Amino acid sequence: MHDAAPAMFLSGFSCMWCCAIAFAGVIGIGGTVVWVWALIDCVTKESDEGNNRLIWVLIIVFTHLIGAIIYFVVRRPQRLKEVGR
Repeated sequence: MHDAAPAMFLSGFSCMWCCAIAFAGVIGIGGTVVWVWALIDCVTKESDEGNNRLIWVLIIVFTHLIGAIIYFVVRRPQRLKEVGR
């Protein structure tokens, strides 16, 4: 007789890995969508005065999701108050 416990453990373990990979994929795709949205918003709506647009594009590009979140939390509300768009 052979024991079914190792087979059950392996199937549960592989299911856990599949769920973890799927979750990471959803987070990765969501982060990329937010990043592209921030980049497009910055390029199309930031003013040409000074280097604001260039600096924010560089911040967003080089820091990916963190830079996009910083842009949406810090700069976008400030720009909406100043310019209204």
